Amino acid sequence: MATQPAATALAENTHLSTFVALVKKAGLADKLNTTKDISIFAPTNDAFAKLSKTQLDGIRNNEAQLRKVLNYHVTEKKIAPDQLPNGVFKTLEGGTLTTSGSDQSFKVNGTTNIVCGDVRTKNATVYVIDTVLMPPS
Repeated sequence: MATQPAATALAENTHLSTFVALVKKAGLADKLNTTKDISIFAPTNDAFAKLSKTQLDGIRNNEAQLRKVLNYHVTEKKIAPDQLPNGVFKTLEGGTLTTSGSDQSFKVNGTTNIVCGDVRTKNATVYVIDTVLMPPS
């Protein structure tokens, strides 16, 4: 994955297929492949399964909302693991997300678990998470 751009690398992970499909639907694959030095908090398929059908359809079928939610999962800088214990990061959506924790146990916005982290791609660092993040209203 280290030699591939982010969206291309994510597409090879079957556990992230819902996220990848939504990124493609929103027209964000090129952006994720070409923007340098970003971090992506990629929800697993199981994270999307936690949403009700109404919630998921509401995101999927509203392009502006879809782009907003997906851009909230991407930070404007690469995040190293040593920045996770008390991190505050600006997202491409324009909001901020926080990270906390220690050792091998980290959370995003206080409740979402990072299940796999510090996965390097050509232009990004990826953290796989267990819940879909919703930007503040």
